[in-house]
Amino acid sequence: MTEFYQYKKIIYKIVGAAMEVHNTLRWGLLEPIYNEALHKELLHQGIDNVQEQLLACYYKGERLEKFYKMDIVVGDIIIELKSVKELNHDHRAQLFNYLRLTQKPIGLLINFGQPLMQGERYGYIEENNECVLLDKDMNIMRIG
Repeated sequence: MTEFYQYKKIIYKIVGAAMEVHNTLRWGLLEPIYNEALHKELLHQGIDNVQEQLLACYYKGERLEKFYKMDIVVGDIIIELKSVKELNHDHRAQLFNYLRLTQKPIGLLINFGQPLMQGERYGYIEENNECVLLDKDMNIMRIG
C-alpha cells in the first residue's frame, strides 16, 4: 500500500501556494484564472508543475482522439481546481477518475469559490483501485 505521509511536506507547500492565490485574488473568479495563478505561484515558490496536462484515453487498446485535461500536476500529485459554491460528488469523481487512469497516488481538490478556500486530499490505492480521503497528516479517513 502507498505510504501517503511521504507527500505531507509537498502537499503542505501546494496548499500554502493555493492559499496565497486565494488571499490575493479572493473568491468567486473563474476557474481558469485560479489555474494560471496557482501554476505561476507554484513556479515562484520553486515547485515544478505542469498546467493542463493531457491524459490520453483508450478503448479496447486503441487510443481515442478525446482526452482529459488535468488542471495541474506536481510530480505524482494531481491538483483539480474548482470555483463553485460547494464541492460535490461529481467534482470528486472527476479527480478519482484521473487518479485511477494515471495511477498517481495523491490528488488534491481545491475550491476557490468560497470566502474560505476549501481543500480535500485523496489517496489512490492501486491494489484495490480505491480512492480514500486523507486528513492533513495524510492518514486515511475513509474510502471515497
